[in-house]
Amino acid sequence: MGTIKLRTKVKGDLVEVKALIKHPMETGLRKDKKTKEKIPAHYIQEVIVEANGKTLLTADWNTSISKNPYLSFSYAGKAGDAVKLSWSDNKGEKDSAEATVK
Repeated sequence: MGTIKLRTKVKGDLVEVKALIKHPMETGLRKDKKTKEKIPAHYIQEVIVEANGKTLLTADWNTSISKNPYLSFSYAGKAGDAVKLSWSDNKGEKDSAEATVK
C-alpha cells in the first residue's frame, strides 16, 4: 500500500531524519462527490522510529494528520546508525523502511 521515503543525514552532533509517507489518511467524514457516500476512515495510528534497535520516537496519530504525512526530527547519533521507521493503520496495514546514516 504505502511507500516511505526515508532520508538520514549527519548535521554536526545530530542526525537529521526526514520521512515522507504515502498514505490516503481519510478521516471518515468526507463524502465521495459522485456517490455522496462517506469515504471510510483510513489513517495511520502509530509510527515508531528506531536507531540501532532502540526506540527513538513513538507517535500516536489520528484523523487530524494530512494525506501523505511528512515527519522530520533530529537525535543525538552518528554515521553508520541503522534507522528504521514503521507504521500501522486502523485497517491493519503496515509498512516500514530502513536507512543507514551517512
